[in-house]
Amino acid sequence: MNNLPSMGGLFEAQTLYALAAGLAVGGGLALLVVAIRGFEVKPGGGARNQRAGEMLQFIGKRGSIAAGVGLLVLLLTRWTVAGVATGLLVFFWNKLFGGAAQEKVAMKRVEALAAWTESLRDTIAGAVGLEQAIPASARAAAPALRPHLDALVDRLRARTPLPDALQLLADEIDDASADIIVAALILNARLRGPGLRQVLGALAKSAREEIDMRHRVMAQRSSTRRSVQIVVGVSIAFVLGLSVFNRDFVQPYNSTVGQLVLACVCGLFALGFWWLRKLSVIETPDRFLVRHEPETRFVRPDASTGVPGNRDADGQRPVTAGEGVR
Repeated sequence: MNNLPSMGGLFEAQTLYALAAGLAVGGGLALLVVAIRGFEVKPGGGARNQRAGEMLQFIGKRGSIAAGVGLLVLLLTRWTVAGVATGLLVFFWNKLFGGAAQEKVAMKRVEALAAWTESLRDTIAGAVGLEQAIPASARAAAPALRPHLDALVDRLRARTPLPDALQLLADEIDDASADIIVAALILNARLRGPGLRQVLGALAKSAREEIDMRHRVMAQRSSTRRSVQIVVGVSIAFVLGLSVFNRDFVQPYNSTVGQLVLACVCGLFALGFWWLRKLSVIETPDRFLVRHEPETRFVRPDASTGVPGNRDADGQRPVTAGEGVR
């Protein structure tokens, strides 16, 4: 009779293990099929369908790896919570500890912007117009900025107005630091005033100072990030070692209550990882050089002027929001 509670707990644990193993195997097979087969791209989607396909491909590969690691931990420890937590940790590893790579990419972009601004300033110093200085400076641009500048040069060759081409450049780079530089170029392209070389020099100096600041911040955070990775690795290795070589010591975690306690511990770790990620993100200002499409509305054509314009079925002419009603 005294063995009934223990037998009941053992049955519940075996049921949980069976359900978790079934979910892990089924999910892993489904993600593997998605990663190998992929999805058909619907026509007419353009860049959105391409980004969606890349995202699904990334999720399929990352999900397959996470499911495999989670299943391996489940088989070693026989703990459902440990397997699920390990799979989630592997899946979101880049989100939690991949801030260094993103910071390096952002710094390379700012460095490329600073170098291009200096090259453009030096080219303009030779009494060269902005339309001629941009193609000349694009040849020596950094790889992080070269595709965007090549597209800008192609638009200029296709007789696209310089302010519109520069606005498209800012939208492609999608960076607040680039908006400041492009805004100065757009103002000069419209007003054709003096002092552009001095403005570009000041902007390049500001970009260099931003790069130095980011290098100092990144150097200070790299040691903290490395310490957190060491703590996570040692904790996982310690738990796996105890569950494999000394199961009697961690036997209380085999019960349902033990799994709930382990879930709370994993939740605290996840909360700490999320907090660390929030602290490691460098807040940058939002973009201000955002293009807004003009709103259109319809007004009655003036009978006195007799301007035909473009009319709809009701005989109305479309105008922009900035045009007044006559």
